Amino acid sequence: MRDLVEILRIWRRRGGWMAAGIAISLVAVASGLLLMALAGRVTASAVVAGVIATPILLRVSGVLRVVTRYFERLVTHEATFRSLADLRVWFFEGVAERAAGGLGYRSSGDVLTRVVNDVESLDGLYSRIIVPLAGAILILPVLAIVLAFRNGALAAGVAVLFAVAAFVLPGIAARSTAAAGDRLATSLSSLRVSVLDALTGLREVRVFGAEGRMLAAMQAREAALLSAQRDVARQARIAQAVAFLCAQGAILAVLLAAGAPPAAAVAAAFLTIAGFEAVGGLPRAGALAGYAAAGARRVRATATAPLVSPDPPTPVALPRDTTLRFEGVRFRWQPDRAPVLDGLTMEVPPGSRVAILGPSGSGKSTLAALALRLAEPEEGRILLGGVDIATLQARALRSRIALLSQQTHLFDDSIRANLLLARPDADEPALWAALDAAQLGDVVRGLPEKLDTWLGEGGFRFSGGQGRRLALARVLLSPALIVILDEPCAGLDIDTEQAFLSTLNDLGRGRTFILIAHRLVGVERLDRIWRISGGHAVAATA
Repeated sequence: MRDLVEILRIWRRRGGWMAAGIAISLVAVASGLLLMALAGRVTASAVVAGVIATPILLRVSGVLRVVTRYFERLVTHEATFRSLADLRVWFFEGVAERAAGGLGYRSSGDVLTRVVNDVESLDGLYSRIIVPLAGAILILPVLAIVLAFRNGALAAGVAVLFAVAAFVLPGIAARSTAAAGDRLATSLSSLRVSVLDALTGLREVRVFGAEGRMLAAMQAREAALLSAQRDVARQARIAQAVAFLCAQGAILAVLLAAGAPPAAAVAAAFLTIAGFEAVGGLPRAGALAGYAAAGARRVRATATAPLVSPDPPTPVALPRDTTLRFEGVRFRWQPDRAPVLDGLTMEVPPGSRVAILGPSGSGKSTLAALALRLAEPEEGRILLGGVDIATLQARALRSRIALLSQQTHLFDDSIRANLLLARPDADEPALWAALDAAQLGDVVRGLPEKLDTWLGEGGFRFSGGQGRRLALARVLLSPALIVILDEPCAGLDIDTEQAFLSTLNDLGRGRTFILIAHRLVGVERLDRIWRISGGHAVAATA
Protein backbone atom coordinates (compact mmCIF):
# COMPACT_ATOMS: atom_id res chain seq x y z
CA MET A 1 0.00 0.00 0.00
CA ARG A 2 2.98 2.32 0.46
CA ASP A 3 3.34 2.69 -3.32
CA LEU A 4 -0.34 3.53 -3.72
CA VAL A 5 -0.09 6.12 -0.97
CA GLU A 6 2.86 7.72 -2.77
CA ILE A 7 0.78 7.92 -5.94
CA LEU A 8 -1.98 9.67 -4.00
CA ARG A 9 0.59 12.20 -2.79
CA ILE A 10 1.43 13.00 -6.39
CA TRP A 11 -2.30 13.58 -6.97
CA ARG A 12 -2.57 16.10 -4.12
CA ARG A 13 -2.90 19.06 -6.46
CA ARG A 14 -6.11 17.46 -7.76
CA GLY A 15 -7.46 17.17 -4.24
CA GLY A 16 -10.23 19.67 -4.94
CA TRP A 17 -11.59 17.64 -7.83
CA MET A 18 -11.31 14.43 -5.83
CA ALA A 19 -13.05 15.90 -2.79
CA ALA A 20 -15.83 17.26 -5.00
CA GLY A 21 -16.26 13.85 -6.63
CA ILE A 22 -16.49 12.10 -3.25
CA ALA A 23 -18.96 14.69 -1.92
CA ILE A 24 -21.23 14.36 -4.95
CA SER A 25 -20.94 10.58 -4.73
CA LEU A 26 -22.05 10.62 -1.09
CA VAL A 27 -25.05 12.76 -2.01
CA ALA A 28 -25.86 10.30 -4.80
CA VAL A 29 -25.57 7.36 -2.40
CA ALA A 30 -27.75 9.07 0.19
CA SER A 31 -30.39 9.97 -2.39
CA GLY A 32 -30.29 6.40 -3.70
CA LEU A 33 -30.84 4.97 -0.23
CA LEU A 34 -33.67 7.41 0.40
CA LEU A 35 -35.21 6.62 -2.97
CA MET A 36 -35.17 2.86 -2.34
CA ALA A 37 -36.51 3.19 1.20
CA LEU A 38 -39.36 5.44 0.05
CA ALA A 39 -40.05 3.19 -2.95
CA GLY A 40 -40.34 0.19 -0.65
CA ARG A 41 -42.68 2.03 1.70
CA VAL A 42 -44.85 3.31 -1.16
CA THR A 43 -44.99 -0.13 -2.80
CA ALA A 44 -46.02 -1.82 0.45
CA SER A 45 -48.66 0.85 1.16
CA ALA A 46 -50.05 0.46 -2.35
CA VAL A 47 -50.38 -3.31 -1.91
CA VAL A 48 -52.15 -2.89 1.42
CA ALA A 49 -54.40 0.03 0.49
CA GLY A 50 -54.77 -0.68 -3.21
CA VAL A 51 -53.87 2.94 -3.99
CA ILE A 52 -50.57 4.18 -5.34
CA ALA A 53 -49.70 7.67 -4.16
CA THR A 54 -46.35 9.17 -5.08
CA PRO A 55 -45.02 11.39 -2.32
CA ILE A 56 -43.21 14.56 -3.35
CA LEU A 57 -40.13 13.39 -1.42
CA LEU A 58 -39.99 10.26 -3.60
CA ARG A 59 -40.04 12.36 -6.74
CA VAL A 60 -37.39 14.71 -5.38
CA SER A 61 -35.09 11.86 -4.31
CA GLY A 62 -35.49 10.18 -7.70
CA VAL A 63 -34.54 13.30 -9.62
CA LEU A 64 -31.75 14.05 -7.17
CA ARG A 65 -30.27 10.58 -7.62
CA VAL A 66 -30.25 10.88 -11.41
CA VAL A 67 -28.69 14.35 -11.36
CA THR A 68 -26.07 13.54 -8.73
CA ARG A 69 -25.11 10.28 -10.47
CA TYR A 70 -24.52 12.23 -13.68
CA PHE A 71 -22.38 14.86 -11.97
CA GLU A 72 -20.59 12.17 -9.96
CA ARG A 73 -19.49 10.47 -13.19
CA LEU A 74 -18.53 13.82 -14.68
CA VAL A 75 -16.44 15.02 -11.74
CA THR A 76 -14.82 11.70 -10.78
CA HIS A 77 -13.78 11.00 -14.37
CA GLU A 78 -12.39 14.51 -14.70
CA ALA A 79 -10.45 14.04 -11.46
CA THR A 80 -9.13 10.68 -12.70
CA PHE A 81 -8.06 11.99 -16.10
CA ARG A 82 -6.33 15.02 -14.59
CA SER A 83 -4.59 12.88 -11.98
CA LEU A 84 -3.34 10.37 -14.57
CA ALA A 85 -2.08 13.23 -16.73
CA ASP A 86 -0.16 14.60 -13.73
CA LEU A 87 1.24 11.14 -13.06
CA ARG A 88 2.47 10.75 -16.65
CA VAL A 89 4.13 14.17 -16.56
CA TRP A 90 5.77 13.32 -13.23
CA PHE A 91 6.94 9.99 -14.64
CA PHE A 92 8.37 11.57 -17.79
CA GLU A 93 10.17 14.25 -15.78
CA GLY A 94 11.65 11.57 -13.55
CA VAL A 95 12.83 9.47 -16.49
CA ALA A 96 14.19 12.51 -18.35
CA GLU A 97 16.16 13.59 -15.28
CA ARG A 98 17.60 10.13 -14.74
CA ALA A 99 18.18 9.08 -18.34
CA ALA A 100 19.35 12.23 -20.10
CA GLY A 101 21.86 10.15 -22.03
CA GLY A 102 19.24 7.61 -23.12
CA LEU A 103 17.46 4.71 -21.48
CA GLY A 104 20.75 2.94 -20.78
CA TYR A 105 20.08 -0.57 -19.53
CA ARG A 106 16.30 -0.08 -19.61
CA SER A 107 14.32 -1.56 -22.46
CA SER A 108 12.23 0.95 -24.40
CA GLY A 109 9.35 -1.54 -24.41
CA ASP A 110 9.51 -1.86 -20.63
CA VAL A 111 9.54 1.93 -20.15
CA LEU A 112 6.62 2.25 -22.57
CA THR A 113 4.69 -0.36 -20.58
CA ARG A 114 5.29 1.57 -17.38
CA VAL A 115 4.13 4.89 -18.78
CA VAL A 116 1.07 3.37 -20.51
CA ASN A 117 -0.20 0.16 -18.90
CA ASP A 118 1.17 0.63 -15.38
CA VAL A 119 -0.21 4.17 -15.21
CA GLU A 120 -3.54 3.03 -16.64
CA SER A 121 -3.72 0.29 -14.01
CA LEU A 122 -4.16 3.13 -11.51
CA ASP A 123 -7.19 4.65 -13.24
CA GLY A 124 -9.55 2.77 -10.91
CA LEU A 125 -7.73 3.66 -7.71
CA TYR A 126 -9.88 6.73 -7.18
CA SER A 127 -13.16 6.02 -9.00
CA ARG A 128 -13.46 2.29 -8.26
CA ILE A 129 -11.89 2.06 -4.82
CA ILE A 130 -11.69 5.38 -2.96
CA VAL A 131 -15.11 6.76 -3.99
CA PRO A 132 -17.05 3.49 -3.30
CA LEU A 133 -15.21 3.10 0.02
CA ALA A 134 -16.37 6.58 1.04
CA GLY A 135 -19.93 5.51 0.15
CA ALA A 136 -19.54 2.30 2.18
CA ILE A 137 -18.47 4.30 5.22
CA LEU A 138 -21.66 6.34 4.89
CA ILE A 139 -23.96 3.36 4.24
CA LEU A 140 -22.81 1.17 7.14
CA PRO A 141 -24.07 3.38 10.01
CA VAL A 142 -27.24 4.26 8.07
CA LEU A 143 -28.11 0.58 7.64
CA ALA A 144 -27.27 -0.23 11.24
CA ILE A 145 -29.30 2.66 12.68
CA VAL A 146 -32.37 2.13 10.50
CA LEU A 147 -32.48 -1.63 11.12
CA ALA A 148 -31.78 -1.16 14.84
CA PHE A 149 -35.19 0.49 15.21
CA ARG A 150 -36.75 -2.81 14.14
CA ASN A 151 -34.37 -5.40 15.61
CA GLY A 152 -30.99 -4.89 17.27
CA ALA A 153 -29.73 -8.39 16.44
CA LEU A 154 -30.82 -7.96 12.83
CA ALA A 155 -28.97 -4.63 12.60
CA ALA A 156 -25.79 -6.18 13.98
CA GLY A 157 -25.96 -9.17 11.64
CA VAL A 158 -26.56 -7.07 8.52
CA ALA A 159 -23.82 -4.64 9.56
CA VAL A 160 -21.34 -7.51 9.90
CA LEU A 161 -22.29 -8.92 6.49
CA PHE A 162 -22.02 -5.46 4.94
CA ALA A 163 -18.60 -4.86 6.52
CA VAL A 164 -17.39 -8.22 5.18
CA ALA A 165 -18.61 -7.40 1.65
CA ALA A 166 -17.40 -3.78 1.61
CA PHE A 167 -14.16 -3.90 3.62
CA VAL A 168 -12.93 -7.38 4.51
CA LEU A 169 -13.35 -9.12 1.13
CA PRO A 170 -11.70 -6.31 -0.91
CA GLY A 171 -8.77 -6.33 1.51
CA ILE A 172 -8.35 -10.10 1.30
CA ALA A 173 -8.67 -9.99 -2.49
CA ALA A 174 -6.02 -7.27 -2.73
CA ARG A 175 -3.56 -9.28 -0.63
CA SER A 176 -4.25 -12.54 -2.44
CA THR A 177 -3.73 -10.99 -5.89
CA ALA A 178 -0.56 -9.08 -5.00
CA ALA A 179 1.74 -11.77 -6.42
CA ALA A 180 -0.49 -12.31 -9.46
CA GLY A 181 -0.57 -8.55 -10.00
CA ASP A 182 3.21 -8.46 -10.03
CA ARG A 183 3.29 -11.30 -12.55
CA LEU A 184 0.63 -9.60 -14.64
CA ALA A 185 2.59 -6.34 -14.85
CA THR A 186 5.87 -8.13 -15.54
CA SER A 187 4.33 -10.44 -18.16
CA LEU A 188 2.67 -7.55 -19.96
CA SER A 189 5.99 -5.69 -20.06
CA SER A 190 7.80 -8.77 -21.32
CA LEU A 191 5.25 -9.30 -24.08
CA ARG A 192 5.45 -5.68 -25.19
CA VAL A 193 9.26 -5.84 -25.26
CA SER A 194 9.12 -9.02 -27.34
CA VAL A 195 6.63 -7.59 -29.84
CA LEU A 196 8.47 -4.27 -30.24
CA ASP A 197 11.78 -6.09 -30.64
CA ALA A 198 10.34 -8.33 -33.37
CA LEU A 199 8.73 -5.42 -35.21
CA THR A 200 11.87 -3.29 -35.02
CA GLY A 201 14.00 -6.10 -36.38
CA LEU A 202 11.41 -7.42 -38.81
CA ARG A 203 13.81 -7.24 -41.75
CA GLU A 204 16.41 -9.38 -40.00
CA VAL A 205 13.72 -11.78 -38.82
CA ARG A 206 12.57 -12.33 -42.40
CA VAL A 207 16.10 -12.55 -43.83
CA PHE A 208 17.14 -15.28 -41.40
CA GLY A 209 13.78 -17.08 -41.50
CA ALA A 210 13.27 -16.65 -37.76
CA GLU A 211 9.54 -15.90 -37.89
CA GLY A 212 8.63 -19.16 -36.17
CA ARG A 213 11.11 -18.69 -33.33
CA MET A 214 10.08 -15.10 -32.72
CA LEU A 215 6.41 -16.07 -32.77
CA ALA A 216 7.05 -18.90 -30.32
CA ALA A 217 8.80 -16.50 -27.95
CA MET A 218 5.88 -14.08 -28.12
CA GLN A 219 3.37 -16.88 -27.58
CA ALA A 220 5.26 -18.05 -24.49
CA ARG A 221 5.12 -14.54 -23.05
CA GLU A 222 1.46 -14.26 -23.99
CA ALA A 223 0.74 -17.54 -22.18
CA ALA A 224 2.41 -16.20 -19.04
CA LEU A 225 0.31 -13.02 -19.30
CA LEU A 226 -2.93 -15.01 -19.72
CA SER A 227 -2.03 -17.18 -16.73
CA ALA A 228 -1.55 -14.11 -14.55
CA GLN A 229 -4.80 -12.60 -15.83
CA ARG A 230 -6.66 -15.82 -15.02
CA ASP A 231 -5.27 -15.82 -11.48
CA VAL A 232 -6.44 -12.24 -10.91
CA ALA A 233 -9.83 -12.96 -12.49
CA ARG A 234 -10.29 -16.10 -10.35
CA GLN A 235 -9.65 -14.19 -7.14
CA ALA A 236 -12.02 -11.46 -8.31
CA ARG A 237 -14.75 -14.00 -9.04
CA ILE A 238 -14.34 -15.66 -5.64
CA ALA A 239 -14.50 -12.32 -3.82
CA GLN A 240 -17.51 -11.25 -5.89
CA ALA A 241 -19.32 -14.52 -5.21
CA VAL A 242 -18.79 -14.31 -1.45
CA ALA A 243 -19.94 -10.67 -1.47
CA PHE A 244 -23.06 -11.72 -3.38
CA LEU A 245 -23.79 -14.39 -0.76
CA CYS A 246 -23.34 -11.78 1.99
CA ALA A 247 -25.87 -9.51 0.25
CA GLN A 248 -28.39 -12.31 -0.23
CA GLY A 249 -27.94 -13.42 3.38
CA ALA A 250 -28.58 -9.88 4.62
CA ILE A 251 -31.70 -9.49 2.48
CA LEU A 252 -33.00 -12.89 3.61
CA ALA A 253 -32.42 -11.95 7.24
CA VAL A 254 -34.35 -8.70 6.79
CA LEU A 255 -37.25 -10.51 5.10
CA LEU A 256 -37.39 -13.23 7.78
CA ALA A 257 -37.42 -10.60 10.50
CA ALA A 258 -40.18 -8.63 8.78
CA GLY A 259 -43.05 -7.63 11.00
CA ALA A 260 -45.62 -4.91 11.32
CA PRO A 261 -46.02 -2.46 9.85
CA PRO A 262 -45.40 -4.05 6.44
CA ALA A 263 -44.48 -0.74 4.79
CA ALA A 264 -41.54 -0.30 7.15
CA ALA A 265 -40.44 -3.90 6.63
CA VAL A 266 -40.42 -3.56 2.85
CA ALA A 267 -38.61 -0.20 3.14
CA ALA A 268 -35.91 -1.90 5.24
CA ALA A 269 -35.51 -4.65 2.65
CA PHE A 270 -35.24 -2.12 -0.19
CA LEU A 271 -32.72 -0.12 1.81
CA THR A 272 -30.60 -3.23 2.39
CA ILE A 273 -30.67 -4.07 -1.31
CA ALA A 274 -29.60 -0.53 -2.23
CA GLY A 275 -26.80 -0.54 0.33
CA PHE A 276 -25.22 -3.77 -0.87
CA GLU A 277 -25.70 -2.79 -4.51
CA ALA A 278 -23.73 0.43 -3.95
CA VAL A 279 -20.65 -1.52 -2.82
CA GLY A 280 -21.09 -4.48 -5.14
CA GLY A 281 -18.02 -3.60 -7.22
CA LEU A 282 -15.62 -3.27 -4.30
CA PRO A 283 -14.56 -6.95 -4.05
CA ARG A 284 -13.57 -6.99 -7.74
CA ALA A 285 -11.83 -3.63 -7.34
CA GLY A 286 -9.95 -5.09 -4.39
CA ALA A 287 -8.74 -7.96 -6.57
CA LEU A 288 -7.49 -5.47 -9.15
CA ALA A 289 -5.79 -3.44 -6.41
CA GLY A 290 -2.91 -5.92 -6.44
CA TYR A 291 -2.30 -5.12 -10.10
CA ALA A 292 -2.61 -1.41 -9.38
CA ALA A 293 -0.11 -1.71 -6.52
CA ALA A 294 2.34 -3.50 -8.84
CA GLY A 295 1.86 -0.74 -11.42
CA ALA A 296 2.44 1.95 -8.81
CA ARG A 297 5.60 0.17 -7.64
CA ARG A 298 7.00 -0.10 -11.18
CA VAL A 299 6.18 3.51 -12.01
CA ARG A 300 7.83 4.79 -8.83
CA ALA A 301 10.87 2.53 -9.25
CA THR A 302 11.63 4.10 -12.63
CA ALA A 303 10.76 7.70 -11.86
CA THR A 304 12.51 7.84 -8.46
CA ALA A 305 15.64 5.82 -9.23
CA PRO A 306 18.85 7.36 -7.86
CA LEU A 307 20.20 10.22 -9.97
CA VAL A 308 23.39 9.48 -11.87
CA SER A 309 24.65 13.01 -11.34
CA PRO A 310 22.49 15.02 -8.91
CA ASP A 311 22.71 18.79 -8.83
CA PRO A 312 24.67 20.29 -5.92
CA PRO A 313 22.64 21.88 -3.10
CA THR A 314 24.05 25.32 -3.96
CA PRO A 315 25.06 25.44 -7.65
CA VAL A 316 27.83 27.77 -8.79
CA ALA A 317 27.13 30.37 -11.47
CA LEU A 318 27.97 29.32 -15.02
CA PRO A 319 31.38 30.79 -15.99
CA ARG A 320 31.86 32.89 -19.14
CA ASP A 321 35.09 31.12 -20.07
CA THR A 322 34.49 27.98 -22.16
CA THR A 323 37.83 26.25 -21.69
CA LEU A 324 37.05 22.56 -21.20
CA ARG A 325 39.63 20.61 -19.23
CA PHE A 326 39.78 16.98 -18.06
CA GLU A 327 42.13 16.47 -15.10
CA GLY A 328 43.19 12.96 -14.08
CA VAL A 329 39.81 11.49 -15.02
CA ARG A 330 39.23 7.83 -14.19
CA PHE A 331 35.95 6.16 -15.16
CA ARG A 332 34.38 2.73 -15.69
CA TRP A 333 30.83 1.92 -16.75
CA GLN A 334 30.49 -1.12 -14.49
CA PRO A 335 32.24 -1.80 -11.18
CA ASP A 336 33.48 -5.19 -12.39
CA ARG A 337 34.91 -3.82 -15.66
CA ALA A 338 38.31 -2.37 -16.41
CA PRO A 339 38.50 1.45 -16.46
CA VAL A 340 37.65 3.05 -19.80
CA LEU A 341 39.59 6.17 -18.83
CA ASP A 342 42.47 5.98 -16.39
CA GLY A 343 44.05 9.28 -15.38
CA LEU A 344 43.13 11.09 -18.60
CA THR A 345 44.17 14.75 -18.81
CA MET A 346 43.25 16.93 -21.76
CA GLU A 347 42.38 20.57 -22.46
CA VAL A 348 40.23 22.07 -25.20
CA PRO A 349 40.73 25.85 -25.60
CA PRO A 350 37.71 28.06 -26.33
CA GLY A 351 36.88 28.58 -29.99
CA SER A 352 39.11 25.73 -31.14
CA ARG A 353 38.40 22.82 -33.48
CA VAL A 354 39.58 19.60 -31.91
CA ALA A 355 39.41 15.96 -33.03
CA ILE A 356 39.45 13.03 -30.60
CA LEU A 357 40.39 9.78 -32.29
CA GLY A 358 40.60 6.18 -31.15
CA PRO A 359 39.26 2.68 -31.77
CA SER A 360 35.87 1.46 -30.57
CA GLY A 361 35.74 1.06 -26.81
CA SER A 362 38.64 3.42 -26.17
CA GLY A 363 36.46 5.91 -24.29
CA LYS A 364 35.84 8.62 -26.88
CA SER A 365 32.07 8.74 -26.40
CA THR A 366 32.59 8.42 -22.65
CA LEU A 367 34.26 11.85 -22.73
CA ALA A 368 31.08 13.35 -24.19
CA ALA A 369 28.93 11.70 -21.52
CA LEU A 370 31.20 12.98 -18.77
CA ALA A 371 31.33 16.50 -20.19
CA LEU A 372 27.51 16.64 -20.20
CA ARG A 373 27.28 15.09 -16.71
CA LEU A 374 25.42 12.08 -18.03
CA ALA A 375 27.95 10.14 -15.95
CA GLU A 376 30.39 11.06 -13.18
CA PRO A 377 34.11 10.20 -12.98
CA GLU A 378 35.38 7.98 -10.20
CA GLU A 379 38.45 10.17 -9.82
CA GLY A 380 39.62 13.48 -11.23
CA ARG A 381 37.73 16.58 -12.30
CA ILE A 382 36.19 18.11 -15.39
CA LEU A 383 36.48 21.87 -15.49
CA LEU A 384 34.57 24.43 -17.53
CA GLY A 385 36.24 27.80 -17.39
CA GLY A 386 38.16 26.64 -14.33
CA VAL A 387 34.98 25.61 -12.50
CA ASP A 388 34.30 21.96 -11.63
CA ILE A 389 31.17 20.97 -13.58
CA ALA A 390 30.04 18.92 -10.57
CA THR A 391 29.28 22.27 -8.88
CA LEU A 392 27.13 23.49 -11.78
CA GLN A 393 23.43 22.88 -12.34
CA ALA A 394 23.05 20.21 -15.04
CA ARG A 395 20.49 22.24 -17.00
CA ALA A 396 22.82 25.26 -17.07
CA LEU A 397 25.79 23.12 -18.11
CA ARG A 398 23.84 21.59 -21.00
CA SER A 399 22.87 25.04 -22.21
CA ARG A 400 26.60 25.65 -22.71
CA ILE A 401 27.51 22.24 -24.22
CA ALA A 402 25.53 20.61 -27.06
CA LEU A 403 25.86 17.11 -28.47
CA LEU A 404 25.34 15.77 -31.98
CA SER A 405 25.73 12.00 -31.95
CA GLN A 406 25.34 9.21 -34.48
CA GLN A 407 22.01 8.34 -32.83
CA THR A 408 20.54 11.85 -32.81
CA HIS A 409 16.77 11.49 -33.05
CA LEU A 410 14.47 13.34 -35.44
CA PHE A 411 10.90 13.48 -34.17
CA ASP A 412 7.76 12.61 -36.09
CA ASP A 413 6.90 16.28 -36.45
CA SER A 414 7.60 19.27 -38.68
CA ILE A 415 11.04 20.66 -39.49
CA ARG A 416 10.12 23.74 -37.48
CA ALA A 417 9.19 21.73 -34.36
CA ASN A 418 12.38 19.67 -34.60
CA LEU A 419 14.49 22.84 -34.72
CA LEU A 420 12.60 24.61 -31.94
CA LEU A 421 13.49 21.77 -29.60
CA ALA A 422 16.90 23.44 -29.22
CA ARG A 423 15.58 26.97 -28.74
CA PRO A 424 11.80 27.33 -28.30
CA ASP A 425 11.89 31.14 -28.59
CA ALA A 426 13.80 31.20 -31.90
CA ASP A 427 12.14 33.29 -34.65
CA GLU A 428 11.91 32.28 -38.31
CA PRO A 429 15.05 34.16 -39.47
CA ALA A 430 17.04 32.28 -36.79
CA LEU A 431 15.67 28.97 -38.05
CA TRP A 432 16.68 29.73 -41.63
CA ALA A 433 20.10 30.94 -40.48
CA ALA A 434 20.71 27.62 -38.71
CA LEU A 435 19.56 25.66 -41.78
CA ASP A 436 21.80 27.74 -44.04
CA ALA A 437 24.77 27.23 -41.74
CA ALA A 438 24.18 23.47 -41.99
CA GLN A 439 23.85 23.89 -45.79
CA LEU A 440 20.29 22.59 -45.76
CA GLY A 441 18.42 25.88 -46.26
CA ASP A 442 18.06 25.53 -50.06
CA VAL A 443 16.69 22.00 -49.70
CA VAL A 444 14.01 23.13 -47.21
CA ARG A 445 13.11 26.18 -49.33
CA GLY A 446 12.44 23.83 -52.22
CA LEU A 447 9.85 21.86 -50.23
CA PRO A 448 6.15 22.78 -50.74
CA GLU A 449 5.54 23.36 -47.03
CA LYS A 450 9.09 24.54 -46.23
CA LEU A 451 9.55 24.70 -42.43
CA ASP A 452 6.18 23.06 -41.84
CA THR A 453 7.13 19.94 -43.82
CA TRP A 454 6.41 16.78 -41.83
CA LEU A 455 9.48 14.60 -41.35
CA GLY A 456 7.82 11.30 -40.52
CA GLU A 457 8.96 8.77 -37.93
CA GLY A 458 12.73 9.01 -37.43
CA GLY A 459 12.88 11.65 -40.18
CA PHE A 460 12.46 9.00 -42.89
CA ARG A 461 11.46 11.63 -45.49
CA PHE A 462 15.03 12.92 -45.45
CA SER A 463 18.09 11.03 -46.63
CA GLY A 464 20.74 10.06 -44.10
CA GLY A 465 22.93 13.04 -44.97
CA GLN A 466 20.01 15.49 -44.93
CA GLY A 467 18.80 14.15 -41.61
CA ARG A 468 22.28 14.60 -40.15
CA ARG A 469 22.41 18.17 -41.44
CA LEU A 470 19.03 18.94 -39.90
CA ALA A 471 20.32 17.60 -36.58
CA LEU A 472 23.39 19.84 -37.00
CA ALA A 473 21.14 22.85 -37.68
CA ARG A 474 19.27 22.10 -34.46
CA VAL A 475 22.54 22.05 -32.53
CA LEU A 476 23.69 25.29 -34.17
CA LEU A 477 20.39 26.94 -33.23
CA SER A 478 21.03 26.21 -29.57
CA PRO A 479 22.91 28.78 -27.47
CA ALA A 480 25.66 26.24 -26.71
CA LEU A 481 29.21 27.52 -27.21
CA ILE A 482 30.75 24.02 -27.14
CA VAL A 483 29.52 21.52 -29.72
CA ILE A 484 30.52 17.87 -29.39
CA LEU A 485 30.13 15.85 -32.58
CA ASP A 486 30.19 12.18 -31.60
CA GLU A 487 30.65 10.05 -34.74
CA PRO A 488 28.26 12.35 -36.66
CA CYS A 489 29.01 10.61 -39.99
CA ALA A 490 28.38 7.03 -38.84
CA GLY A 491 26.34 5.18 -41.45
CA LEU A 492 26.98 7.71 -44.23
CA ASP A 493 28.80 6.91 -47.44
CA ILE A 494 32.25 8.43 -48.02
CA ASP A 495 31.04 11.24 -50.30
CA THR A 496 28.26 12.29 -47.94
CA GLU A 497 30.71 12.09 -45.01
CA GLN A 498 33.21 14.35 -46.76
CA ALA A 499 30.50 16.84 -47.69
CA PHE A 500 29.22 16.91 -44.11
CA LEU A 501 32.70 17.43 -42.62
CA SER A 502 33.39 20.15 -45.18
CA THR A 503 30.30 21.92 -43.87
CA LEU A 504 31.87 21.98 -40.41
CA ASN A 505 34.87 23.81 -41.86
CA ASP A 506 32.62 26.65 -43.03
CA LEU A 507 30.96 27.21 -39.66
CA GLY A 508 31.83 30.54 -38.13
CA ARG A 509 34.31 30.90 -35.32
CA GLY A 510 33.22 31.66 -31.79
CA ARG A 511 32.20 28.14 -30.85
CA THR A 512 34.31 25.19 -29.81
CA PHE A 513 33.87 22.11 -32.00
CA ILE A 514 34.98 18.71 -30.69
CA LEU A 515 34.88 15.97 -33.33
CA ILE A 516 34.89 12.40 -32.01
CA ALA A 517 35.71 9.86 -34.72
CA HIS A 518 37.48 6.59 -35.54
CA ARG A 519 39.48 8.26 -38.27
CA LEU A 520 39.79 11.47 -40.26
CA VAL A 521 38.95 11.69 -43.96
CA GLY A 522 41.30 14.54 -44.76
CA VAL A 523 38.90 17.44 -45.28
CA GLU A 524 38.72 18.63 -41.66
CA ARG A 525 40.33 21.89 -40.57
CA LEU A 526 41.51 21.22 -37.06
CA ASP A 527 43.57 23.04 -34.46
CA ARG A 528 44.49 19.93 -32.50
CA ILE A 529 44.11 16.15 -32.60
CA TRP A 530 44.02 13.94 -29.53
CA ARG A 531 44.30 10.16 -29.61
CA ILE A 532 42.78 8.04 -26.83
CA SER A 533 44.79 4.95 -25.97
CA GLY A 534 44.96 2.91 -22.80
CA GLY A 535 42.66 5.35 -21.00
CA HIS A 536 44.99 8.29 -21.70
CA ALA A 537 44.90 11.19 -24.17
CA VAL A 538 47.94 11.82 -26.34
CA ALA A 539 48.27 15.04 -28.34
CA ALA A 540 48.96 14.12 -31.96
CA THR A 541 49.37 17.71 -33.17
CA ALA A 542 49.76 21.04 -31.50
